Amino acid sequence: MPKKSKKSQAKQPPADNLSHAKVAEAAVHLLDTRGTRGLTMRALAEHLGSGVMSLYWYVDNKDGVFDLALDFVMQYNPPASHDLDTIDCRAGVIAILQDWREVMLKHPWSVFLLPQRTLGPNILTRLEMLAKILSRAGVQDSALNTAIWSLWNYVVGATTTRVSFLIQMEKSPDPPVLDDSFTLISQSGLLMSDDWDGVFLGGLDMLLDGIIEDA
Repeated sequence: MPKKSKKSQAKQPPADNLSHAKVAEAAVHLLDTRGTRGLTMRALAEHLGSGVMSLYWYVDNKDGVFDLALDFVMQYNPPASHDLDTIDCRAGVIAILQDWREVMLKHPWSVFLLPQRTLGPNILTRLEMLAKILSRAGVQDSALNTAIWSLWNYVVGATTTRVSFLIQMEKSPDPPVLDDSFTLISQSGLLMSDDWDGVFLGGLDMLLDGIIEDA
């Protein structure tokens, strides 16, 4: 006989005034302050002022908490002026990806969780928005899939690099010393520049030149 889940064993919902949104918000707070290792079901329940068993009405386990928290922060509410049916395609894509990057920089744990977690409705909505804008720009069929995954890889890769450098700088703030074997990257100041925003937008422009201009 299959084992019943903790949720199915309870006879009625707990009278604790919790909700998926409240659980997600509390989980985000703990992740921001304690990191992924500091988020436990017990710590989450204590922060919410509820019993641990009450949480199982909203999530199946800690992985479910991670999924809920990640999708919670990934919600995108574009400004009223950003009508997906009329906004300039390039500007629309940049706005979505800039916001995506800002969210992950604000919540660094999301950078490392995103590749491991189930894609929730808010993340999928971002992808649908990208698809809608790119389709209007003339990107279709298999090219649309390639474009979306390329943009995904770019924003996640760029943000992972930024967060990783921040972590490394906390441990060792001095950049590595380069000898004569690394002439070009020494001259360009590759490891000295702190213009992360400019580099991100510049790289995105290069990527969109190929995606939209060739559509």
